[in-house]
Order: sequence, then structure tokens, then C-alpha cells
Amino acid sequence: MVPDTTTSPRTGRQELLTALGEIEQRVLWLSAATIDHANHVRPNPTGLKVGGHQASCASMVSIMTTLWFHELTADDRVSVKPHASPALHAVNHLLGELPAGALETLRSFGGLQSYPSRTKDPDPVDYSTGSVGIGATAPIWGALARRYVEGRFPGAGTGRQYALLGDAELDEGACWEAVQDPMVAGLGEVVWIVDLNRQSLDRVVPALSAERLAGMFEAAGWQVLTLKYGEQLTELFSRPGGEALRTRLDTMGNPEYQRLLRCTPAELRDRLPGTGSTREPLERLVATLDDDALHSAVRNLGGHDLGALLDAYAAIDDTRPTVILAYTVKGRGLHSEGHPQNHSSLLTRDQIADLATRTGADLDDPWRPLPADSAAARLCAERAEELRRPPVGRIAPPPVPTDFGRTPGGTGTTQQAFGRALLDLSRSAPEAAARVVTVSPDVSSSTNLGGWLNKVGVWSPTERVDWFADDAETILHWRENPTGQHVELGIAETNLVGLLGELGATWSRWGQPLLPIGIMYDPFVNRALEPWQFGIYAGGQSLLVGTPSGVTLAPEGGAHQSITTPSLGLEQPGCTTWEPAFAQDTEWCVLAALSLLGRPDGGSAYLRLSTRPVDQSQAAVPADPAARERRRRQAVAGAYGLRRAEGTPDVTLAAMGAMVPEALTAADRLAGLGVAADVVCVTSPGLLFRATQARRGLDDAPQWVLDQAFPADRAAPLVTLLDGHPHTLAFLGTVHNTPVTPLGVTRFGQSGALDEVHRHHGIDTESVVRAALDLTHRP
Repeated sequence: MVPDTTTSPRTGRQELLTALGEIEQRVLWLSAATIDHANHVRPNPTGLKVGGHQASCASMVSIMTTLWFHELTADDRVSVKPHASPALHAVNHLLGELPAGALETLRSFGGLQSYPSRTKDPDPVDYSTGSVGIGATAPIWGALARRYVEGRFPGAGTGRQYALLGDAELDEGACWEAVQDPMVAGLGEVVWIVDLNRQSLDRVVPALSAERLAGMFEAAGWQVLTLKYGEQLTELFSRPGGEALRTRLDTMGNPEYQRLLRCTPAELRDRLPGTGSTREPLERLVATLDDDALHSAVRNLGGHDLGALLDAYAAIDDTRPTVILAYTVKGRGLHSEGHPQNHSSLLTRDQIADLATRTGADLDDPWRPLPADSAAARLCAERAEELRRPPVGRIAPPPVPTDFGRTPGGTGTTQQAFGRALLDLSRSAPEAAARVVTVSPDVSSSTNLGGWLNKVGVWSPTERVDWFADDAETILHWRENPTGQHVELGIAETNLVGLLGELGATWSRWGQPLLPIGIMYDPFVNRALEPWQFGIYAGGQSLLVGTPSGVTLAPEGGAHQSITTPSLGLEQPGCTTWEPAFAQDTEWCVLAALSLLGRPDGGSAYLRLSTRPVDQSQAAVPADPAARERRRRQAVAGAYGLRRAEGTPDVTLAAMGAMVPEALTAADRLAGLGVAADVVCVTSPGLLFRATQARRGLDDAPQWVLDQAFPADRAAPLVTLLDGHPHTLAFLGTVHNTPVTPLGVTRFGQSGALDEVHRHHGIDTESVVRAALDLTHRP
């Protein structure tokens, strides 16, 4: 146990604990009543269970009460475990941030969300949670983002970053990837509070060991504070037989302990002493306790002891991350407490009425406020004033140019063009470039970021010596200092996109927009997709670059050949995707993506790039300024006509990314066979799909790109081609209801030369020509 060092400047310790106890009971009631109203009071014509997590809220009530009504400052931020959402709304209601009527809207359309949401809930939510592990790690990346912003654009302030998480959430590997990342060890403002209730969704966790968890955190450099027993049990341990009681509880398995919570006092007197050497002294100790004392002692854990929680907060070491392992009872104070299947159980009408009586609430007036003259009400009002945050004054991001005005020549890759675009941005638009921060999982040199890193340096909270600065053979200079604009994490893609989401939310948290770019190998984008899309849901705007991609990674084998990523733009809300074929298109798309970031009406973007060398003259970029601008607008909007056949085309070849050269060669071959082929370069299937939906009145996206890339008077059967799954472009046949043959990658890849691999997947020139001849019914 941590020492008792907490005092309150507002009132004496006991008076504070009494007021907190009243608030604790009201939070317990409000969270349970909010869920009860959603399931049993609000009309439900379908009869389907609305759901909620009364037990999961109850185990967090003491922790949340002490945090919000004593410990937090206005600069602090808290991520609340998803199933405690109603408890968060109860706290916000008591702080005057949520009207009583809103408590009746949990899980209704347009009402309070099932899980905390920064973008959809009407009351203050610091972090969106809902997917296990993501909410736990978000404050780590929030702390790092705040430090980055404060170091370059002062105003983000200080403050702790708390995560309230359940113990079962620690089963998620993303938590441990974050805990042990070298960048995290110095983040002393990070505090995790683990609701150690020893239950998961379906069962009591059979072998959870807080000691093992503590050792893992300590090995990563974290401070560990363990709150196992409350004041009552601690006092019992000092009595005759107390050491036997401690030994019995310490060595008891989790399922046996949970079963004790369901026992009557008579059953407790028989079960608690056990059968070993502790039985006799425990029987004597138990005999000295009346039924109420025995009943309360068994469940007197540190995570429900208000004083112990306050002492733990006072003992936090702000020089390193801290984890508080707070033992709790799931469903504490409810009729379902400790039951293995209480995760989503609901109180009956009799049970909710009994809870109202025990917590001093009114079942007929469930949202009745605390008595105005009570110490609890005064403390709520006082804390509301202390926690009130001033409105965030948002700075508009600097303008991003649309075109650098030069035309790349020779042979190059889109990955190379991306690296050049960042350097060109620093020369052409230094104010915008100053807002760029790149993040990668130890792949900077292999994704063409070397020039950018050499120019801007690597971010570190303190300056570090570059011991290879004077090595003549060193090409990539690793200069680490607080002014660097690149953040390098370990090889963990979930960490990268977690940080990316928080860097992309600084415009809304502190009014300071950043232009965050994450770079990873495209085959691993799917691994990172869930936390990245959750970041988008939470308002984080970023550019994710997947490179290299597709079967152009043939020499590395099938495991490194991405297949499904091209369709992200069709499927991911809040995200625009581009897969450019040429260096010029890459530049335009990068600039368009950056212009979306850091603004209330903005959004995220994904670029899929390649290491396949392409002759840049094939892009046929117009020399006339007006025609060049027209091409740029089309490329950014999703597609452009790269080559038009004379007269009416017999077939249209719509190709994307690294496969455009095959389409151009196929068009030449077809012309020799008397088949006229148009070639359309697709840069964004997602934008084209939105345009087709808008044509049907199902979206409000612009439609003009369809008229220019696929004009009605040139409608012809389509062959679509990409280095990815063919379904990505198959919808293009609906633009003019023409026949379509989609070509792409549907099988795991093979190692080999590129022409061999293209032939293996049926995306080589021969396959394109055959598909076109079949569509045009040529012999």
C-alpha cells in the first residue's frame, strides 16, 4: 500500500471522504439508472435488448469519483474504458456538463453513444474508446503529441494523461507494444489505472497475477502502485489471526474469491477459513465479526477505498509512467456483484428499486439533483469550476500549394516521388512544411525518407549525440533533438497509427494543426487498419502512406505482397485514398492529401505507392498551363484520360498505379490488331465510387470527374487493371452500364521476376490484350 500523504486544501480529510462517498453513491446510481432507462423505461418497439454494462460501470465508480472530484486538473485528459461510458456521463452530469434529459438517450439514435466518443457525444470526452487496447494506449500517444506541439507551437500546456482500463484489456498485445516502446519510458505524465476486477466478458479470469503484471510494467521502466486491500481489511490484518487472513486471501485463486462474493454470511463463515493451517485462527477471527462486517470485509478492496485511491494519486512519480493496479469487484454495490456472467446483465425492477433506496436516490425521479446545501453538491460545483476548460482558439493550417510547377522526367517510382515532394514542400511552402511531422516504424531509410530526415532531423524530448555525424560513410544522419520533425518508433504498426491519430487531433485539442504522415510497408497496413480507422472516428486527421505495395515486392515473396489495400477508399469512412501511377500524380495527390489535414471540415488520406520504375514520359503531362491544371484537377479527383484512340473506342482500359504501363503497351498491341482502345489512368477508386453514388442521389460528392474521365460518347466495354484485388475497380462498369472484365490479384503471390509474377496473376500485357479481345468479340 502507498503511504497516506493526501490532504485537501478545501476541507478536512474525513469531511472530504464523506462528500466523495455521497458522490460515489450518486455516480453508481446514475450510471445504473441510465442503462435501466434505456432498457426498461424508454419505448422499445422491436423488443431487442438495448444493452449496457451496469457491472462494468460499478467497478469503476470509486476510481472515477476520486479522479474527477478531487485529483484532476483542467489540463489533464482521461481515456475511460468503453463499458464505463454511462459512468462518465454520470460524472459529467454532476459537473453540469450534461443535462438530465440526455441521460435518457443512451444508445438511442443521435443520443449518448454506447462507448465514449469525442465526435458524437454531447458532453466532454477526451478520448474515444470502444475497441479493446486502443483507448488504453491513446493517452500515451496523446502525451507524446502534446509534448511535440508544446515544443514547437507553445500553448498545449501540461497535464497528466490518464487511461482507465479493465484488466482483461491487458490481454491485447497493443498495450504491451506501447508500454515497452523506448519513446514511452520518459513520459511521466502517463498514468494507467487498471480496474483489476479479475473478470472478462464470460468468466472469472482463472490465473490473473497482479505480481506478474507488475513485473512486466517495472521491467519497462514504469512505476507500479498496487491497491489490493482497503482500510477495513488492513485493520483486520493487524488483529489476532490477521496474518492468516492475509495469507488466505493472497493465495486464494480468483474463481474461489469471486465465489465468496456470492455467499451469505453463514456460508462465508464456513468457506473463508479454508481447510489448511489457516482454518483455526481464521475461524476465531471470523467469530469476532458480525454479519455486516464480515460481508463488507470480503469485498473491501483497494480500488473501492476512497482514501487509498487518493493516497495512490499523491504517490505518483511524474518522472516516469505510472500504473496503478487497483483491485476491484465487478458489479460492486449491485445485486450482480462478483457473478461470472454479470458483464451485460441488467438489474430487475425490484433490484433497481432497492439500489435507489440504498444510494439515496428516487426511482420515480431518477435524475433528482443532490441536495443543494449538501457538502457533495458543493464539491460538485467547486470541481466543475476548477475543471472548466477555456474554449480552444483554433489556428488555420498554413496553405498547401497545389503544384510545384515542375515536370519529373526520366525513370522513377512513386515512392521516390513522395520523398521528393516532402523536400519540395520545405522549399516552396516552409510554413506548411513546418507543420509536417512524419512517423515510421523503423523503416525510414527503406521508404525514401532519408532526404527528409537529413533536412529536418529526428524528434526527441532532449538533444542526443549523433556519434556517427563524422563518419564519412554515413548517408542517413540521425540528429535527435526537440526541433526534429520525424518520430521513429519500434517495429509496431499499431503504435505508429495510434500516434498518428493523436498527432492528427492536435488541431481540435489545442488549436494547433499538424500535418502528420505515417509511412509503413503496405503489406502491413491491414495490421494497422483497425486502430487507424478508430483514430479517424475520433477526429484524428492524418496521411498514411503504404509503400512499397503489391506484387512489385515479388522478390520478397508472397507474404509481402499486399492484395486488399487498394479498396480502402471504397470502404473506409473519413478517408480519401490515392494510388498514383506517375511521379507528377504523386506530387499532386500528396499536396491534396496534406490540404485535408488540421481543419474541422478535413479528413484523412491513404496513399499506396510503388517501387516499380516507370518511364515518366508516359504520363504525357500537358505543357500548357491551363491543360496542366485540368490534368491536376482530374488526377486529384480520381481519374483522367491518359490516351484517347482516334474515333470511337472499341474498349477502354482503366488501369491504376504500377499497372498503367501494361495498359499502355496493351493499347499499342490492340491498335495493331485493329482494336481502338482508350486508356484511363485511375488515381482514386474511392472518389470515383462516391461520384457514381452521387449520380444516383446517394452521395453529395462531385460528379464531373466521371464525365471527363469516362465521357458518355466514348462509352465502351471496360478492362480494369490494378496490382491488387480486382473488385476494387469492378464498379466502373456501372458508370455507363458497360460490360467489364476486372483484372487483378486474387491469390497469394510468388517470388520471382516481375514479368513472371505478373503473368502468374494474369495482370501482364498478354492478359489485358486477351481480355479486351474477348470483350470486343474479336476472333
